[in-house]
Amino acid sequence: MTTNTFVLFPSLGVGHLNPMVELAKHLRRRGLGVIIAVIDPPNNDAMSADAMARLAAANPSVTFRILPAPASPDPGAHHVKRNLDTLRLANPVLREFLRSLPAVDALLLDMFCVDALDVAAELAIPAYFFFPSPASVLAVFSHLPYYYRNAPSLREMDKAALIRFPGIPPIRNVDMLATVKDKESETTKIRLYQFKRMMEGKGVLVNSFDWLEPKALKALAAGVCVPDMPKPRVYLIGPLVDAGKKIGSGAERHACLPWLDAQPRRSVVFLCFGSQGAFPAAQLKELAHGLESSGHRFLWTVRSPPEEQSTSPEPDLERLLPAGFLERTKGRGMVVKNWVPQAEVVQHEAVGAFVTHCGWNSTLEAIMSALPMICWPLYAEQAMNKVIMVEEMKIAVSLDGYEEGGLVKAEEVETKVRLVMETEEGRKLREKLVETRDMALNAVKDSGSSEVAFDKFMRDLEKSRLENGVRS
Repeated sequence: MTTNTFVLFPSLGVGHLNPMVELAKHLRRRGLGVIIAVIDPPNNDAMSADAMARLAAANPSVTFRILPAPASPDPGAHHVKRNLDTLRLANPVLREFLRSLPAVDALLLDMFCVDALDVAAELAIPAYFFFPSPASVLAVFSHLPYYYRNAPSLREMDKAALIRFPGIPPIRNVDMLATVKDKESETTKIRLYQFKRMMEGKGVLVNSFDWLEPKALKALAAGVCVPDMPKPRVYLIGPLVDAGKKIGSGAERHACLPWLDAQPRRSVVFLCFGSQGAFPAAQLKELAHGLESSGHRFLWTVRSPPEEQSTSPEPDLERLLPAGFLERTKGRGMVVKNWVPQAEVVQHEAVGAFVTHCGWNSTLEAIMSALPMICWPLYAEQAMNKVIMVEEMKIAVSLDGYEEGGLVKAEEVETKVRLVMETEEGRKLREKLVETRDMALNAVKDSGSSEVAFDKFMRDLEKSRLENGVRS
């Protein structure tokens, strides 16, 4: 290729920006030019701005460009509609930005940025999607518009009903994405529009690898998920994960890392629930009681309850946790406010289990550290991820009681922590994670499946450019 400039276009929020940065780093390792174009609406939150500044500082080889865009004209709408509105309204500024560049080889879009396909078509730039979730979830999303042609709304079905899609195990209705449960609602119609348009791109890059999801990959490649469209080009190029920054100076390390250094190998249960993972006060107390009763060491990241986030961004641990909990557990537990360097923590040899919200970034980080997981899905497609992780991949166990924001009891927390840390089932789970990590490492080696898939993407991209031409 005579030019190698890729523009990456993430959706709003830290959870969408982080995987795009990992993709950018992957492209840079191959000597490709990368620009991440980040939409900055007037109502953007401070956490997203801080995260972007941190990511930009940590990745000087990647160019970041801020594109101001208007906010959604419907501030009272569901957040999915607001986000899609904002991204669609950003098309003019995206168009002008792309036109200002000497050449663009490809536009790599977040799964919410479907309306940017119109800009790509206008400028004759090949557009691909980057899907930061498992291929199994892509199989569900791509098939949902077809599933709903002859099926009733999920909200009309029993919560325990099993919903079947090509290439994945049956999913309980209660674990399906909340925003697609009423086929007559505006939100579900928007999601179905989004899923259908995703398949209009030149292809989809997925942050997963062949060995982990062979059934989903087979279903996608065979075209059974989108029966009236051309077979989608799907490239499993992962795992792309944050390798963690190794800092030698003790003064620069987060306080949790020296604490972990002092703990025995594989003795600590790590609890962290993503950038939006917050629990009501009652749930925090149950969780604390469960950890205390388990008798195991723990490192726990706590955020203020959702209803207090705007007024009390710093959690008041003494008030939120059971009386005396911090004092009673200070010899074997550490509670951290808001944030820890997760990529470094999951790689630490002291960590023996990971209680996670099942975000796919976190799951891949745990896989690469052969770290058994205890699933506590909270929002978005995380409950669907949980089904695949537990039933298909067999790399995790699930807590009971999380469904629909329910209360997970202290006894359940204790039981699952003990299961992973003490029992034969936990030992077998660790063995499965070691095997999965080894297969992930094989996938990203030279001639591994993910490297082969990426090479095929590059060849297909070059063919597309030669056929259609790229603005220069």
